[in-house]
Amino acid sequence: MSPRPMPLRRLAIPFLLLAGLGAAAPVVAAPKPAPASPAAQMDAVLKAAYPADKPGASAIVVKDGKVLFRKAYGMAHVELGVPLQPDMVFRLGSITKQFTAVAILMLAEDGKLSLSDPIEKYLPGYPTQGHVITVEHLLTHSSGIQSYTDIPGWMKDKILPDLKPLELIDGFKKEPMQFAPGAQFRYNNSGYVMLGAILEKASGQSYEAFLKQRIFEPLGMKGAHYGSNEPILAKRVPGYTEDNGVVANARYLSMTQPYSAGSLVASVDDLAAWDAALYGEKLLKQSSLAKAWTPYKTKDGKATTYGYGWVMGELRGRPAIQHGGGIFGFSTYATRLPNEKVYVAVLANSDSPVTDPGLVAKKLAAIAVGDPFPEPVPVKLAPEVLQRYVGVYKIDEGAQRTVTFDGGKLYSQRSGGQRLELTPTSETDFFYAGSLSRLRFVVDASGRATEMLFYPEDATEPQRCPRIADKPVERVVAKVDPALYDAYVGEYELQPGFVLAVSREGDRLMTQATGQQKFEVFPSSETEFFLKVVDAQLTFVRGADGRVDQLILHQGGRDMPARRLRKD
Repeated sequence: MSPRPMPLRRLAIPFLLLAGLGAAAPVVAAPKPAPASPAAQMDAVLKAAYPADKPGASAIVVKDGKVLFRKAYGMAHVELGVPLQPDMVFRLGSITKQFTAVAILMLAEDGKLSLSDPIEKYLPGYPTQGHVITVEHLLTHSSGIQSYTDIPGWMKDKILPDLKPLELIDGFKKEPMQFAPGAQFRYNNSGYVMLGAILEKASGQSYEAFLKQRIFEPLGMKGAHYGSNEPILAKRVPGYTEDNGVVANARYLSMTQPYSAGSLVASVDDLAAWDAALYGEKLLKQSSLAKAWTPYKTKDGKATTYGYGWVMGELRGRPAIQHGGGIFGFSTYATRLPNEKVYVAVLANSDSPVTDPGLVAKKLAAIAVGDPFPEPVPVKLAPEVLQRYVGVYKIDEGAQRTVTFDGGKLYSQRSGGQRLELTPTSETDFFYAGSLSRLRFVVDASGRATEMLFYPEDATEPQRCPRIADKPVERVVAKVDPALYDAYVGEYELQPGFVLAVSREGDRLMTQATGQQKFEVFPSSETEFFLKVVDAQLTFVRGADGRVDQLILHQGGRDMPARRLRKD
């Protein structure tokens, strides 16, 4: 219910073949091969992204109201060997939120609610803890309410039972506020669940009935439904997950729980019809949609990137309105380029697909506007050149990017993030494999780096990061008795299906997260450990009986407890 990157394909460097036609004949070049058509380029992107024998994806590209590309890749049903077809139906995850937002705006145009209404008007007795929380705060993820999907343990056990909307709200309404309404942006599934309940109170209809009557049926969205588990829905595909290359069926959850934050299902054809309707006023006035596509500003005047149910960004310098989704068994992404009237949707039936649908969708959209992302061509640089860039670069007051040299390679690591290899394309330009992002080092006359220019997703304007230190502060490895490690060995569940396994190998303590490599952790005290490949730390915690019963993962400014899974 939330709004991932794989290796970019490399293209061969073109070259000219010179043919001598005799001593007096001119030298001519063989004709260059004709560039691949947009459809052929799109097909190549998707074939590289989704193998034929694994869960795959359905994709559609529309421009000026005409379908440029519509195709499916991979398996719809792995057990039965049934290939995907482009008209099949997928869980949308958080793409649901734009439908919920539009439904709320329709009620506002109907005069049945106002975005400035306090939520108690529709949810009497909701404990606002002394704050005024409005409908708009819920739409913009600025309410400060605790997102229920972030509550420890919720996504393991509490996600299973069927709940009515108010019962679901009862599960999180007493949680402490995270911040004052309007003060910050923090992605929040609770807010969109509450919007569904408000919609039902204001309209007198169920969320499912309202969307069917006011959106799906008028637009001819035949595959779009409230995605309950029980009904037989034509052409609906099952969802999968993958761990260490092994494909498995996705975990179960009650679809009453994602509700208006992530419960809808649809095909790419349905989403194309949805997008087409947003260019006219069949659903909403354009003035209402303009509000939905305007980034919300927090109380201090700082613009976020979120409007009402959509994320605002850019693609190859062009405005883009987009959103992704992730839910058990499925990953999705849809983007619209309003100035070019381009729409792309990529729906995958795996929550851990070989390639992130967002990366694929952006590549397809760039091809559709005739401005494809360039494929980087790696070059080799001498170690002494790479070592010039080692240092710490300031992103903002709360984050920095550390560049290190190890084993002949250069690595970059954002605060709280994973260490990622930087691959050079020139003496100063680098890219991340499996990402559209790139960076450039600015050097002085001596060749020393003074600044890093970071281009997220190949943005036209860089994030300027001045160099603030020549080398990172190295953590000191404490001397402890390795016999202590035996007490820490075990499996710790960070979230359902995601376990951190701790093991001892001689005098080393090792950790391995689900689907990832095994890494050593180093002690800074008898209970505190740190990783070198990721900017993260671990704290082991003992229970009342003196045994270690949990660890806390400190990463990215968050403290994430993980309960130890006992086998005794």
